[in-house]
Amino acid sequence: MYNKSYQAVDYFNIDDLLGEDHKIIRSSIRDWVNRRVKPIIEKAALEHRFPQGLMQEMGELGALGPYIPEQYGGAGLDQMAYGLIMTELERGDSAIRSAASVQSSLVMYPIYTFGSEEQRKKFLPKLASGEMIGCFGLTEPGYGSDPGGMLSRIQDKGGHYLLNGSKMWITNSPIADIAVVWAKDESGKVRGLIVEKGMPGFTAPETKDKWSLRASITGELVFDDVRIPKENILPNISGLKGPLKCLNSARYGISWGAVGAALDCYHTALDYALERKQFGKPIAAFQLQQKKLAEMLTEITKGQLLAWRLGMLRNEDKASPAQISMAKRNNVNMALQVARESRQILGAMGITADFPIMRHMMNLESVITYEGTHDIHLLITGADITGIQAFE
Repeated sequence: MYNKSYQAVDYFNIDDLLGEDHKIIRSSIRDWVNRRVKPIIEKAALEHRFPQGLMQEMGELGALGPYIPEQYGGAGLDQMAYGLIMTELERGDSAIRSAASVQSSLVMYPIYTFGSEEQRKKFLPKLASGEMIGCFGLTEPGYGSDPGGMLSRIQDKGGHYLLNGSKMWITNSPIADIAVVWAKDESGKVRGLIVEKGMPGFTAPETKDKWSLRASITGELVFDDVRIPKENILPNISGLKGPLKCLNSARYGISWGAVGAALDCYHTALDYALERKQFGKPIAAFQLQQKKLAEMLTEITKGQLLAWRLGMLRNEDKASPAQISMAKRNNVNMALQVARESRQILGAMGITADFPIMRHMMNLESVITYEGTHDIHLLITGADITGIQAFE
């Protein structure tokens, strides 16, 4: 395991723009990642295993639903703090950030924002502590970028609803205690509901043999005449705007998280280039390697500034969905390119589990697709610029 001391690059003194509380939060998450994630993550990825105990530890750190008010078990932090937490978690691994991101933005956020007071009190404290694990059911086998075409349905049976359908590519589903699921009612309106583990007809088979996000547990959600109590319907939302607001929160977190993966790759490549000698000197002395490092640092710095500004806008409730899409698309693509260039600096060693680069690279191949594909986010920006939807 390659284990150099880590000090995140801050080439444009972005730390000067952060509050002391933000730096303390970041430091606590960074220390935890170094102690608890870094030593085990390569083995977990190789074994295709999610280290489940980490959810409870993230809960103790306040990393699950950190912006949820304290009265519901959250830490009551702002959006900048949430972003910094996501950066540090993904510096460990995208799977760890994904687990926290799903729990926070796709499960706790909709229950807090669209749920009843009873639902908030019942579910949020246990989700915040990691005692309860949640997942988010939107994507279906035939409907990914076009969620409005979903086939999952609920029928009003008087005293309850009957849910039928299936969801696919669901992070945490095999281990989740609850699922926030989106399905159409008889009128064709998309509704949100909370499905609980153990409800008859509800199964969550695992998706195995992935080359990417191997330390993340992924699966399906299958509903066969599942009886949903009416108190499990999210009462304060209908239509696709509900799940899309959840995705905006998740995409925002990803725009920060991807910077963490890029930083881990960059620091690994820089350390290696300074130590590896060829032709009698460190390879960092060669122009082509300096070109790679300088370009990587430039792109990371641009991504950091983009994420920081987006965080400020989120704190002011001024960030548009198109701005979030731009940041998610840019920063994930940036991180993937940094991973690829870093791997080249390491040569053959870059493909081994002695270094984190290939693991990050494989993970980012999924991150660039989920929560909206690279191309869809491009078209969201295009539609915002021109006023014309290109994907309808």
